[in-house]
Amino acid sequence: MLEHILNLGAFIFCIGIFGLITSRNMVRALMCLELVLNAVNINLVTFSNFMDNSQIKGEIFSIFIISIAAAEATIGSAIVLAIYRNRKSTRIDQFDLLKW
Repeated sequence: MLEHILNLGAFIFCIGIFGLITSRNMVRALMCLELVLNAVNINLVTFSNFMDNSQIKGEIFSIFIISIAAAEATIGSAIVLAIYRNRKSTRIDQFDLLKW
């Protein structure tokens, strides 16, 4: 059972990394980053249950990661919205606000 769950986590992680590398849209990149963080959460909880079932260290770390991911999604969405209001586009390759 451990191998199946770790394979699921690795598969979700690979999908997230592939999406981050190939994404041209900022919203899609944020969603792929969330996939990566969720894959890490799956692996943390799996290893926590496999190593010691009575302690909940992996679950506590997962709660911290979920709260950080929520803050990242909020701040990222605000940045994407501000860029969209200025440039009328959310494409990463057209993002040149810092150029002179």
